Amino acid sequence: MSDWWEYDNGPRRPARDGVRARSQQGPIGESWWSRRFLHALAQVADTSRLGRGRSYARSGQVMRPTVKPGVVTASVQGTSYTPYAVRITLTPFTDEEWEQAEGELAAQALFLAALLAGEMPRDVEQAFAAAGLHLFPASPAELASACSCPDPANPCKHIAAVYYILAEAFDADPFLVLAWRGRPREVLLERLRELRAAAIAAEDAAAAEHADDASAAPEVERAAAALPDPAAEAPRAGGFWTAGPELFGFRYAPAAPAVPDAVIRQLGPLPDAAGGGPVADALTTAYRLFTAAAEARAFGEVPGAPTTDGSPRPGSH
Repeated sequence: MSDWWEYDNGPRRPARDGVRARSQQGPIGESWWSRRFLHALAQVADTSRLGRGRSYARSGQVMRPTVKPGVVTASVQGTSYTPYAVRITLTPFTDEEWEQAEGELAAQALFLAALLAGEMPRDVEQAFAAAGLHLFPASPAELASACSCPDPANPCKHIAAVYYILAEAFDADPFLVLAWRGRPREVLLERLRELRAAAIAAEDAAAAEHADDASAAPEVERAAAALPDPAAEAPRAGGFWTAGPELFGFRYAPAAPAVPDAVIRQLGPLPDAAGGGPVADALTTAYRLFTAAAEARAFGEVPGAPTTDGSPRPGSH
């Protein structure tokens, strides 16, 4: 019996303290950002190895996955007594590139709010593109991977398993994507807070300067400016609480978070509840039920139902 036959067809050995994928059937990756990451893998990987990689991820064969700037490492228990070493690299941004990206991110208060809530902002790629960068790999060639197993294919099933576990880790904590590119969570949030505070201070200073200029204007000019313009449209009657016809053109599409329990997943191990069950499981169920109920109330009907024009509801899957 050849060593290759035993490697390729022998039974996998149980892993010690392996990470088991949460998704035990169907596709892996809940959020749009983890699916974007897995897209690069699907472009080049052998289908059979992807299937085996998912099987390895779901049976808990991946051990000690670690994300650092530019590199992800893990051990994968296969058919050999010794676990295989997997390494996946992605070029991190330089400090100068991160400064440009942070400036774009800080320009939008919603970006900071989404990140604090454990979500990857939907338009985050536009911010990086404005800085001449792309957060996610633009092509599979940007991801370099290696495994100590004898399989010449790349990615092999062990590398594929790490990809899937990494995608679920991105689901739980989008900051890992940013950390892989070179910015840890604490450093990034502190920088964004500083830049937002500086921007607000600059806006306040500009407003105060404008007010000073206005107060220094001649009384006659200020009086003339206060006179009504007969060419201007007269204000609507009905008072503050009466909406005009332009309200019909207003559109708002609330979107549920891609991973409702992302904040819980970032907390790490939690104690058991009073009834003996895991607190994290109870909170995860509650978060998802609350999210579904809020989405149903926002749309006035069941989430995913079509709108009056037949299009799917925003945020539906």
